[in-house]
This record gives sequence, C-alpha cells and structure tokens, in this order.
Amino acid sequence: MTISATHPAPDSPPDPAGEPAAELRDVHIGFRSGRHVTPVVRGISLTLRRGRVLALVGESGSGKSLTSLALIGLLPPGAEITAGTVLLGGEDTGGFSARRWREARGDQVAMVFQDPMAALNPGFPVGWQIAEPFRRRLGLGRGQARERAVALMREVGIADAAARFGDHPHEFSGGMRQRAVIAMALALGPSVLLADEPTTALDVTVQAQILQLLARRQREDDLATLLVSHDLGVVARLAQDVAVMYAGRIVEQGPLDAVYTRPAHPYTLGLLEAMPEAAGAQPGTRLKPIPGLPPDPRRPPGGCAFHPRCPFATDVCRTEDPPLVATDGGRAVACHHSDQVTAASPAAPAPATATPPTPPTPPTPPTEETA
Repeated sequence: MTISATHPAPDSPPDPAGEPAAELRDVHIGFRSGRHVTPVVRGISLTLRRGRVLALVGESGSGKSLTSLALIGLLPPGAEITAGTVLLGGEDTGGFSARRWREARGDQVAMVFQDPMAALNPGFPVGWQIAEPFRRRLGLGRGQARERAVALMREVGIADAAARFGDHPHEFSGGMRQRAVIAMALALGPSVLLADEPTTALDVTVQAQILQLLARRQREDDLATLLVSHDLGVVARLAQDVAVMYAGRIVEQGPLDAVYTRPAHPYTLGLLEAMPEAAGAQPGTRLKPIPGLPPDPRRPPGGCAFHPRCPFATDVCRTEDPPLVATDGGRAVACHHSDQVTAASPAAPAPATATPPTPPTPPTPPTEETA
C-alpha cells in the first residue's frame, strides 16, 4: 500500500512494483445542489497494496472519510464522484450496479467504522450479525454459521465467545463492540480493509488493544489497509506509509518515518508540532497549534489553500496552487517552499512504534472489564 499517484504524470511519485488491491486515480468528489457542485475532494490519487497500511491524516473536514467511502461505494446522499477512477482489484467500480457493490463489500473490501454502536443493529444478537455473511453469502446452515462466527469472535479477542454469542450490542463494552465490528469486516476474507477512526471513541488501554488486533490481522491476512485518522500517534503505531490531506487534496505523502522526521509541507509540520509525542518531542514541550481554520470549500482561497495559515507563505503562494511533485525516497509534496520547511523541521527520531511489533505469542484475550 505505497502512497503513490497511479496515473502517469510528470509530477507523480513513482509507482513501485506489485499488484495493487485498490486504487484511486485523480478522484474528485463533490456535493451537488441542483446544478451546482461544491468540490470537497480534489484530485486524489492513491494505491493500496497488500501487506501495507496507508494512513490518511488531516483535520476534520479535509475529505479523508469521503475518500475512504468512495472505495466502498458508500458516499452519503448528495455526494458523488465527479471525475477520476476508483479501482478494486483492477476493476473500475464506475460501472458497478447496486448488486455488484453488494457482492464486492465483504468479499473484496470491508470497513471498520468509528462508532461500532452505529455499525451494529441494536435489535439483533451480536453473534448472529457476525454469522450473517456466512449464511447469506456462503450459504451455510445455522449451525455451521454459528460455529464459524464463534471461532472468529475468539480470533478477535472476544472472551467467552460461545456464551456471548447471543448478547445484544448494548451488553458489550465499547472495546468488545469494536472487536465485533472488526470480526464482521474480516468474515469473508476481503483483500482491502478500510478503518475510519477505529479507536477514537475508546480509552487509551482499549485503543492499544484494538491497534494490536488490527496490526496482527493485517499481517496475518496480508491486507491492504487504509487507516483514516487525525491522531498521528495512532498512525505511528500502525502505518508504514502516510498521506496528508488538506482542503480536499493531498499535500504530502511518503514513508511514515521520513514524513514524520523530515516533513516537507508546512501543514504536516504544523500537525507534528501540535502532537509532540508523535514528533518525538520531550515531555513538557509546549504545543504549537496551527493558527486559523481550514477553508470553507464553498469559498476556497486563491493559490495554495493553506497559505492563510502558513508561516512560510509568500506572494506566489497566494496566486499559484502548487502541484504534487515527486521528490526522493518515494515522497511527494505540494509546496512552493518545501526546502525551507524541511530545513526548519526538527531532526526528530522516527517513532519507535511506527512499525507494529510482532508479539512472540498471541495475546491473552482480555476480559470484558479491560476491553
């Protein structure tokens, strides 16, 4: 899942060898109101490759979630892909019917949402919700489906899975509900996993358990994973590659350790300075919030969208929107002053948890009280 633009262009980063599991090629997404379309995602190109985790980071409203929803055909009402191509396993999803999308979800691509309570049906037992794909998609009988679901519940760390099979979502803790949603996503063995803020609503201890679970299953199943997050600490624990979004477009992308230690875009630098633990700063370091607010997509500023908040901005930034240009080491940046930004970046060490550790033995499933 290398972060790379996939359509041939002089300013695109190189595309490494290997078959991609999913691609976005110069995708634009907008909200339609009558004949008017407000663009919210502008020219996103990404490749998700099996065995790697690509993190899509940025402030709320940057277009991260819409980008992930485009990959699973679940854009909200009013939103539409206005240009570009979305590929799953090399197949253009632009021609997918509703039935073809239903077939693709679960088999090819699955999603773990931020709020597991919203993803689960409160009126049905959790175990049967996990078993449903085995019955509907694989044609298994009730007994076989239950057996497969209980085994999957155990695999994702739900304690006393057989006894908890008939419990409803409100009887599960937040961490257990998220484990159940992960089990549902993995039930049919998809090649692409989309995780949209999967740990935001969880406390720190449970968050660590869920991240360890996602990392383990990603390795074991050789998944191509897209992690959507605004939390750079979470990203450092799970991803190998990162793409930074601002105002609907990618402004920087590359290997996680390189982007974290040598950011080349002032927005990336600002995000890291506002998260000292992600940038490797010492305890007690004062936060440096990014001044101002993201632009209104209905009234974007001229030139670079970040220039009203950027300490490096000059006249050219106010008039010319910089393209995403490939640099060294598989990186790309959209900034007129990237060399100055890199020179101003602290020489912080790579995050110690940037590559998820491989535990010597599978962790003991937590109890309900700890998850």
